[in-house]
Amino acid sequence: MSLIWWVAIHALEALFLLWVLRWGGAERLEGTFASGLISSFAPRWSADGLRMAALILLVFCAITFVVGLFMPSLRCWVGGAC
Repeated sequence: MSLIWWVAIHALEALFLLWVLRWGGAERLEGTFASGLISSFAPRWSADGLRMAALILLVFCAITFVVGLFMPSLRCWVGGAC
């Protein structure tokens, strides 16, 4: 995957997770099936649970972004197609 796509995908994911964390996204997603973007169990979670999951995913997103930035071979998806 090219560096441009790598940055774009992680930027979109980070924006979504920040929306859930900071800008009222957790309240809007609470109890809906759209919260399945966070986790398959998320429709049963409260807004606080969605925020916690978004924070954990944001940390994981930041770590994988930095690792993929310096190690391009790890930018491949599970299928191995780069």
